[in-house]
Amino acid sequence: MKSLYQRLSLFVDGKDAYTFVPIEPLGAQSLTIRRATGDIVLNPPNKAVPPTATRYEKTVYGILGMISLALSEYIVIMTGREHRARFLGHDIYRAADFDILPLNPNVSAHNPSHPVEGHLLALVRAHLSGGYFLFSYTFDLSRRLQAQWSESKSDATRPLWKQADDRFFWNKFLQSRLIDTEIAQELSPYILPIVYGTFDLRTTYIHGHRIQLCLISRRSRYRAGTRYFRRGIDHEGHVANFNETEQIVLVEESAAGRISNIENFTHKLSFVQIRGSVPVFWGEINTLRYKPDLQIMDLQDTVDAMRLHLEEQISLYGEQCLINLVNQKGHEQPVKEAYERAIAQTELPEAKYRYFDFHNECKHMRWDRINILIEKMQEDLVNSGYFHLNMLQEEPAVKIQKGVVRTNCMDNLDRTNVVQAALAKWTLNHQLKDLGVLTEGEELDDFQALSQDFREMWADHADLISRAYAGSGALKTDFTRTNRRTKMGLVEDGYKSVMRYIRNNYFDGARQDGFDLVTGAWTPRKNPITAVSLLADTRPLIIRSVPYVASFSLFMICAGLTLPRTSGKFVSFMLSHTAQHHSPDYSLLYYFTLWFMIAALSIIFIVLHGIEYVSWPRLIPPTDIIHYKGPGFRSAHHGKGFIGPWGQKFAVPRKAMAANGVVHGGRKRAPTNYMEEIEKGTKSRVD
Repeated sequence: MKSLYQRLSLFVDGKDAYTFVPIEPLGAQSLTIRRATGDIVLNPPNKAVPPTATRYEKTVYGILGMISLALSEYIVIMTGREHRARFLGHDIYRAADFDILPLNPNVSAHNPSHPVEGHLLALVRAHLSGGYFLFSYTFDLSRRLQAQWSESKSDATRPLWKQADDRFFWNKFLQSRLIDTEIAQELSPYILPIVYGTFDLRTTYIHGHRIQLCLISRRSRYRAGTRYFRRGIDHEGHVANFNETEQIVLVEESAAGRISNIENFTHKLSFVQIRGSVPVFWGEINTLRYKPDLQIMDLQDTVDAMRLHLEEQISLYGEQCLINLVNQKGHEQPVKEAYERAIAQTELPEAKYRYFDFHNECKHMRWDRINILIEKMQEDLVNSGYFHLNMLQEEPAVKIQKGVVRTNCMDNLDRTNVVQAALAKWTLNHQLKDLGVLTEGEELDDFQALSQDFREMWADHADLISRAYAGSGALKTDFTRTNRRTKMGLVEDGYKSVMRYIRNNYFDGARQDGFDLVTGAWTPRKNPITAVSLLADTRPLIIRSVPYVASFSLFMICAGLTLPRTSGKFVSFMLSHTAQHHSPDYSLLYYFTLWFMIAALSIIFIVLHGIEYVSWPRLIPPTDIIHYKGPGFRSAHHGKGFIGPWGQKFAVPRKAMAANGVVHGGRKRAPTNYMEEIEKGTKSRVD
């Protein structure tokens, strides 16, 4: 396998070409990308750079790929990296800074000539700067240890990008221009796969054993996105917010004080869990209310899509233990019932469903009652096991993990984090006892350093996954960090909930567009004029003007509060002629009454038309959910104004996708005839 180039010098030959020259090893084949044609050329060894080329001011640490926008194609390069750890002899990095280089000589990436191009570039930059991207030049971060061990023979001849798990190869779409060339194999040292996830590594000692605890999560690039704009499943069996989490334990049997290579561990153990959205067709429609409207779509292929999803997980991980933490009462109840109806019809003996009423069992901050779930699952955990390599044996695989626990709540964040951490802790205790590191009477919590590292790793891991999906840190992490629920933790959760509300309603539309653009779910046409709707505000004038009226009325109220009670000049000027005949005190009363009424009416109008004020995605707007009229469940029809649930003309046009670009990446709609029936209104309304 050819090693990836870790540092490149970039030379810009005017408007003709970009040339990437490896700094090490000397004389390696350089890569040239022609700006006029987009041709990718691998140069002979030791080829000199053209004398007319100038060196780029930054060192390039990797080429993330190429992306085509409305005016030009662009090369995305990494110009900053952060060393995270050295793991099993390999350096792990986080991508920290990026530059975007236009191929079209007449286009500037910093000052594009068309506002649509500037908007698309801003989406790419925001996605790259807001994500947590990890990579290694010599180690495949996208696959769990068991998968690497089982494919170790074939990996010896395959480049790193061919080894990568397709689900977690985040920049696979960006790299497709290099991968799809006839010289892809020769270009392998330039094709760097990155993972969107988390990575943490801690070292400690117990009874003379050196122990490294590692936690890795990998986020799927399929059905990727933000909390309210990517829910449920698609027709290809991909679910939203799918993450694979692997807890790795490395144990060295050498006694403390003995000099040895810290990277040569005797035992390597791995425990894998997965999470993903409830695998039915459902969504939540933002209306500016704290709880969005719940929409469940009872489509004919719900069971087929769920079966596709579960069969893929079974083929990859083995038997599935499906832990559902969705509430059985209130707002979440229909989601639980839809899940259970569909899972009963899949008839897959390898998928075992188990329900746990998290909020009811753990109410009054009795979070120790999670042990009830652990006790019920012990048999499944023992049967699934974990992966264990003993490097001193000829056949190093002592154990194979034969199954996996799939956990979900509504968001697959807070409750899921708590349960996954509890399962990981139970497994870690048993792993260390099986190795003889812990005696039968000892537990993980008896060792402060290891216990603290474990809690901090899982809490940090929860925060990063939550920020990627919901826009704020995870809730309930005080329990993960301290093993108990605290009142201060409740206060912090309240703050995070407010931040989630603000981000989900006012900022996540653009964030979702960034996901869809970078993962290739949507690609723009080569004419920015066809995508002007990305920037245009097509809402009626009254809808657009009311927030300004509300803001002005609040300003006038604040201005009135600054006036002395004995002065009515400014107030009288603002009121009608009749108000001037009254005393200043009466003028103030009329003044504040007027502006309070205007502010109140404006806010009521905004709440009643809340769906018009949400920051919706513009590349792939969720029109099929917003306008859905077929069979299923709808909790309410808030935020649709005075006309009624189906008469309101929304700001998100139904034909937006056809006008703005091309939808890719498995985002299929329901069968054409079914959608036509929905559009014509012949399908029954939701009760």
